[in-house]
Amino acid sequence: MAQPLTGMWLRHDKMISGLSGVSLPKSQKSSMADKIVRVLSIQSHVVSGYVGNKSACFPLQVLGFEVDTINSVQFSNHTGYKHYKGQVLDDTQLGDLIDGLKSNGIDYYSHLLTGYIGSASFLQKVKSVVEHLKTVNPNLIYVCDPVMGDNGKMYVPEELLPVYRKDIIPLADIITPNQYEAELLSEQKIKNEEDAVAVMEWFHKQGVKTVVLSSTDLGSESELLGMASSMINGSQNRLNVHIPRLPANFTGTGDLFAALLLGWMHHTHNNLKKAVENTLNTMQAILRRTLDMAKVEAGTDSSLTVRHLELKLVQSLNDIQNPKSKVKATVLDN
Repeated sequence: MAQPLTGMWLRHDKMISGLSGVSLPKSQKSSMADKIVRVLSIQSHVVSGYVGNKSACFPLQVLGFEVDTINSVQFSNHTGYKHYKGQVLDDTQLGDLIDGLKSNGIDYYSHLLTGYIGSASFLQKVKSVVEHLKTVNPNLIYVCDPVMGDNGKMYVPEELLPVYRKDIIPLADIITPNQYEAELLSEQKIKNEEDAVAVMEWFHKQGVKTVVLSSTDLGSESELLGMASSMINGSQNRLNVHIPRLPANFTGTGDLFAALLLGWMHHTHNNLKKAVENTLNTMQAILRRTLDMAKVEAGTDSSLTVRHLELKLVQSLNDIQNPKSKVKATVLDN
């Protein structure tokens, strides 16, 4: 079982600017800033339910991160429902928000997380955001969840694909595609584990340090197969992990996965095996609780609806803090 988390990673912004108007030396500001764990998360938002920022923000806060959010879209609910209403942020509005942070000197982040983005122009603006944040903090970790589609179907405009390939992937430190997204980006099919390794190598050649295929079709009826590879400080690690399948379709799991992986890569000092195991054990606990509670809510005579299967994150606080060690990853020979 993972050790209980405390508030030891948190620092207040006053530590950077000084107290009572006293200015700190620049070198001391930089030293203190390096200890802050603060995430800027750019992805979708829903008023009701848990996808995008609603799925990522709470777990990261529980794991000790300050989280600032920019909503690429703001909808009443996710698009799995029969109806939804809302607004879509454009690239100019994204730029305005970043300029506001910059003007006030509050644009220092230890991590950047991006998820669902619906337009090529917005994604192009994300590129300049990443570049700017890396000038503010050269040690910024960029975690990219390239949300484009699943099960052989894209659900974003095709114009996003070349932007991801040319402009975004080379800037990412950690990437979490599913099999379909990994195939789109690498232009390589994954038919077996050797193919998956080759695809992960393609990402490494683009400059990505850690690649996690959050799900593949290489498992069985009872298990999904996940695969991961890291190339950090000249040392490469590869692993696979068998993930129990549950008899339901959940929404927001990819967003949750990327956020948890970000948190555990930080807290385990980039130990890929521990980070993946903690991430998946947390997810298994949340999904099982969600399914169990959905069955109770639906009753014996009702089928499970999209509403019943909204992730039960708040009820899973203890599992987020201290995931039980059940799912184990296997380290592969390089």
